[in-house]
Amino acid sequence: MTDARDSGLPAWAHDMTDLHTHASPSLLPRHGNDAETVAVEHSLGFTTVVLKSHEGSTVERAAIAGEGVYGGIVLNSALGGANPDAVEVAARLGGRVVWMPTVSSRTHKVGASSPELSVHRGFELGPVDVIEDGNLRREWYDVLDVIAAHDLLLASGHLSADETVILFREARARGVQRLMVNHPMMAFLGWNAEAARILADLEARLELGILPDLLGDADHASLLLTGTFPTSLLVFGGDLGHAHHAPPSEAVAPWLRALEDCVGDEVAHRIMTTQTKELLLP
Repeated sequence: MTDARDSGLPAWAHDMTDLHTHASPSLLPRHGNDAETVAVEHSLGFTTVVLKSHEGSTVERAAIAGEGVYGGIVLNSALGGANPDAVEVAARLGGRVVWMPTVSSRTHKVGASSPELSVHRGFELGPVDVIEDGNLRREWYDVLDVIAAHDLLLASGHLSADETVILFREARARGVQRLMVNHPMMAFLGWNAEAARILADLEARLELGILPDLLGDADHASLLLTGTFPTSLLVFGGDLGHAHHAPPSEAVAPWLRALEDCVGDEVAHRIMTTQTKELLLP
């Protein structure tokens, strides 16, 4: 992995939090393993890092990756989909994030040919259903109850914007306090004004990300959200780590400069530090 010294970071880029980092082992090619990835993140000013794996759990990996590193579980078919026992175990082992299905979601499968999903080609899992006839399927209520009981962060994974609205409404009703929409501007997720309004009312956080901005066109850049959604509800998850795309050592600094151009240094620093970290941790 590339040394991040002389990276051109803004002066305020310290004590940051990244809620979305990929590393090996993985069935997809990654720039480095957990230790290497965390080391580069630290060199870029990230003191809190969340490891994510589409294949299942990173909770055990995070426990041995060092201080300030956290994990979670992705409820794809490899973990049985709506599996409250898996969430309970993850929580007791120190996990902080529960992602809804990603490569297993029906929305992902329908949009698999989209350019922004090119990073997942060659990696498929079985489908996991979340929404049926406009309602959350009953098996997911037990999952929400465990998330609420342990005050975990519920992330939308690869559910569409409209599916996320249905899920998050139910999650709020069951006592879930921490809600995050993953890379909402990715075209295959169908971001729309009505969903944005409802999610803002629910005080859901939207994830600004670097990889989505590298993969998508200008009309779907996550940084556009800085002008259309309350900046107090924006957080950061880089989604970097895929070996066929820019590593953090190359991609983070210019993206942070672009964020600063959009909102100014004070708001940029707040998004990257306190706002994001407070969403993750009690």
